[in-house]
Amino acid sequence: MSQGPVGTSDVVVVGGGAAGLSLAHRLVEDGVVTVTVVEPPDGPPRPAERTWCYWDHGDGDGDGDGDGDGDGGGDGDFDEAVTATWPLLRVHGPDGSPLTVDPAPSRYRMVRSTAFERLVHARLARSPGGRLLRATAEAVRDVPGGAEVRCTAADGRTLTLRSRYVFDSRPLRALPPARTRLLQHFRGWFVRTRTDRFDPAVADLMDFRVPQPRHGLTFGYVLPLAPDRALVEYTEFSRTPLTTAAYEAALGHYAREVLRLGEFTVDTAEQGVIPMTDARFPRRAGAAVFRIGTAGGATRPATGYTFAAVQRHSRAIAAALRDGHGSVPAPHGRRALAMDAVLLRALDTGRIDGPAFFTGLFRRTPPQRLLRFLDGATSVREEWGIGLRTPVGPMLRTALEVPFLPRRPHPAPGTGESPR
Repeated sequence: MSQGPVGTSDVVVVGGGAAGLSLAHRLVEDGVVTVTVVEPPDGPPRPAERTWCYWDHGDGDGDGDGDGDGDGGGDGDFDEAVTATWPLLRVHGPDGSPLTVDPAPSRYRMVRSTAFERLVHARLARSPGGRLLRATAEAVRDVPGGAEVRCTAADGRTLTLRSRYVFDSRPLRALPPARTRLLQHFRGWFVRTRTDRFDPAVADLMDFRVPQPRHGLTFGYVLPLAPDRALVEYTEFSRTPLTTAAYEAALGHYAREVLRLGEFTVDTAEQGVIPMTDARFPRRAGAAVFRIGTAGGATRPATGYTFAAVQRHSRAIAAALRDGHGSVPAPHGRRALAMDAVLLRALDTGRIDGPAFFTGLFRRTPPQRLLRFLDGATSVREEWGIGLRTPVGPMLRTALEVPFLPRRPHPAPGTGESPR
């Protein structure tokens, strides 16, 4: 293979998923640095289309308090890529009782990866500081004065990119040691029904009217796209994924026996696995190399939500580079991670009933406060109030136990990106 020319830019972003493209977009919008995004060429290395969801708090700054600090999921930057929006949220308890909440002014929004990529690619093309390179990143390493990325282009040429900083969003080959590791694994169908079966104003976040496993919890997830179209998903929080046949059987039962959709067709399907772990994800892979996205700890351990944290983290990284800092902040605060470690352990040990726990959170917590809690943006006082509405005894016992548990290595799960 021939050695291609050396390319230079201020920042190289490896990977064009939600984390990589969100950061690239933020950096070129700020106009402070030049950015090269390295994405795999078309073919097997490119991931299948994915779905990401987040809360838009509806005040223009993305966090619901009007201060512009971006603590929420969206700030209108990606409106053109939004597929659907739901003003109401619903949870179905194990007994079948529905609980509908109105989190106004917040709304739940869906972004499909293809539309998101198209939008950010167009913005990179319009920016004098943006560049998209279709190549496979083979190696990332520190070099004097910055970092280097060695890539293989679609025609087999070897290319070398050099920059002041590299932000790498590729999945880890192995997860860091953890005290608890569950998986959020799922399969979803984009269905089309013969008659109108869905309310486009209501997103079903957790529907516990499905058989529960001996370990962990299971729920349905329904995002209507029209009265006769929706994403219908089967999700488990447990230690191991299912086979595709098992997901298909569970989805068939949920769609036919629980939702009673009648006659329907499946247009497309999506499937993934997300780590839910209290592992400490290293944000740095070298003096000038940083990890972002799930590989950098952006996935919220107890919920799997990632897209909102990616937006906050992208803003924080852009601000750090603008201010000349040589490090980047963590995507989640220590207090949120500590609470998640306790909840994961309590779920893993079976000390709390998962369906009852999450149903109770929605029933007893004001909607706006609950969404801030899920995003990791609540105050200590709010978290104390939420904690008193959970099973205090089991949670307290777990909180006292967690600091003394050893961290053990775990294999990395299969590929997958959070739909949340």
